[in-house]
Amino acid sequence: MTVHVDVWIRGTSEAVTRTFEGIPREPAEWIDEDVQAVLEGMLHAMDELKNPGQAKRVAALRGFSWIVNPYDQGGVLIAIELTLGAAVAGPFSVDKAKLDAMIERVMGAQSSSPGRVH
Repeated sequence: MTVHVDVWIRGTSEAVTRTFEGIPREPAEWIDEDVQAVLEGMLHAMDELKNPGQAKRVAALRGFSWIVNPYDQGGVLIAIELTLGAAVAGPFSVDKAKLDAMIERVMGAQSSSPGRVH
């Protein structure tokens, strides 16, 4: 599936839309690995916009805030924010509570410290 992500880099005046592939299942069928790939794809899109032409670097799923919001035209959006800027992906046709739980598990599995930042 193709994921659309709107990226805003701090210090710039406009957002840019990027896309990435590689999520094998549709959102209603996602498993934790798919959610991890979406979050990493969002971080890679931000890094690519900030550092064009550089090789893809490892994305760590920590150090940013996230939220799942309903989209007024249906589905939900994933929004992340960090010092670099912000990114919003979607909309995805998946239950908000289910996606929240998956992101929470994925973030918890990647975190080296207990607790959550959300």
